[in-house]
Amino acid sequence: MHNLYQAERSLIQRTFEKYDAYGSGKYFLTTSNQQEQLKRCGLIDLTHLSRVGFRGVDAATYLQEKGYRTPEIPNTVLAQDDGSFVGRLSATEYLILGSFNHFGDKVTALEAEWQMDEYLNYLLPRQDSHAWMMLTGDNVSAIMAKLCAVDLSAEEFKPGQIVQTSVARINAIVLNVSDEICPKFSILCDRSASLYLWDVLIDAMAEFNGKVIGVNTLL
Repeated sequence: MHNLYQAERSLIQRTFEKYDAYGSGKYFLTTSNQQEQLKRCGLIDLTHLSRVGFRGVDAATYLQEKGYRTPEIPNTVLAQDDGSFVGRLSATEYLILGSFNHFGDKVTALEAEWQMDEYLNYLLPRQDSHAWMMLTGDNVSAIMAKLCAVDLSAEEFKPGQIVQTSVARINAIVLNVSDEICPKFSILCDRSASLYLWDVLIDAMAEFNGKVIGVNTLL
């Protein structure tokens, strides 16, 4: 069985382990009701899962040759058959988020296989630059309304859309990856600001009895 934390432990995880904040049960759900919490209001640290970026006029062709479907317009994201996601951040820049099903191993291999050649496709490593967390449940829009000036309500921010904006005064990429289970926002920010944003999200979701839940809830 793949160990999620074998290769990497995020700043969020290390800090909460150090201070035993999860063990207190105040913010971390330790019962068997994680699926219910997922649908109501949950926060998940996904920083240990693989992600990578590519930029260049040939980036889409490169990804398509690797078996990925790429979005047709910027600021949209497509779910892939293996559970990963491909987001288009601009005319020539793409972000690939690894699948929960195989813990991002395919994306890790995609990054490792890249080589500079005659194609205009340049690697943008994201593993060390960006933290990744997911906010879930029926209250995601209300929580984000406290932190972001952009309207992320269900009427304006549809599944498959991306917003690059300021969240709690830090730059972030918000991807609407909602599915038939519940609303889900993947949020990426600079790693150096990850613990700050994590704390802000925990504070913002307290009104809705939000809890930190495990990545296994997504499997």
